[in-house]
Amino acid sequence: MLYDIKLSIEYSFQAPAAGARQILHAMPLTIPDRQRLIAGSIEIDPSPAMRREREDFFGNRLSDIAFNEPHSKVVIRLKARVEVTGGAEPAAASVDLRALRHALDATTDLGPRTPLHFLPASPYAKPDPAIADWARLQSGPDRQCGEIVSDLGLALHREMRFDADATTVETPAAEAFAARHGVCQDFTHIMIIALRSLGIPAGYVSGYLRTLPPPGQERLEGADAMHAWVSAWCGPGVGWVEYDPTNAVFAGTDHIVVAYGRDYADVAPVRGAMRTAGGQTSNQSVDVAPVGS
Repeated sequence: MLYDIKLSIEYSFQAPAAGARQILHAMPLTIPDRQRLIAGSIEIDPSPAMRREREDFFGNRLSDIAFNEPHSKVVIRLKARVEVTGGAEPAAASVDLRALRHALDATTDLGPRTPLHFLPASPYAKPDPAIADWARLQSGPDRQCGEIVSDLGLALHREMRFDADATTVETPAAEAFAARHGVCQDFTHIMIIALRSLGIPAGYVSGYLRTLPPPGQERLEGADAMHAWVSAWCGPGVGWVEYDPTNAVFAGTDHIVVAYGRDYADVAPVRGAMRTAGGQTSNQSVDVAPVGS
């Protein structure tokens, strides 16, 4: 599938901001045998005093930007064309939890995609007894890792209600789980905590998702937002698989990867610091359009 992607993020400040330094994670990755970034650009208004393109520890594309002059509004616009040729479903039968634990014990690699980085607690994915107890009820020691990923994702999808107004970026995953509602970020963090509690390395994937309008309705440009789903390591024979608990599917050709991390803190679209006073508002819109449709 060939997609044209547009992203717009707008921040407005009650009082002019100054001395801002920020990191942007928005540009899709090129992943061999999965997806290819054909072309992409990011425009920022006002123009930052400093801008640098680089890769972070996990190999994600990012932009470092800094503003020296006071500004009351920032608009970030991305355009990209991406070819997606595959997904991240299990390609073979995976090991059970006992064999997975032995494989992890034998792992010595400390590179960006080693599973060892994705087992400990992280800022947005802290251990929770209720989530761990729930995860144990959905799995068993003789189940294959890939089956456990699917079972947990399906169960979470059944029990959780998607509600765009129920949580914020800072809502703890345990709180969203207790209320059984939230957005894709909440679904993803809860599933990460559940998988890690069973000894399965799991991380956060940020990206874009092609969505289809209801039957008989036109597709609305810019009506979507960035999406999130789970990456889980199922042993050396299978490697990393990706599951979208919000939609109860393994990631396929509708999922376009922007960044991989331990949780949202590693891959937030915009993060940083600035000097300002008062509040701020933000708006985000995303459009993922198949080329030729």
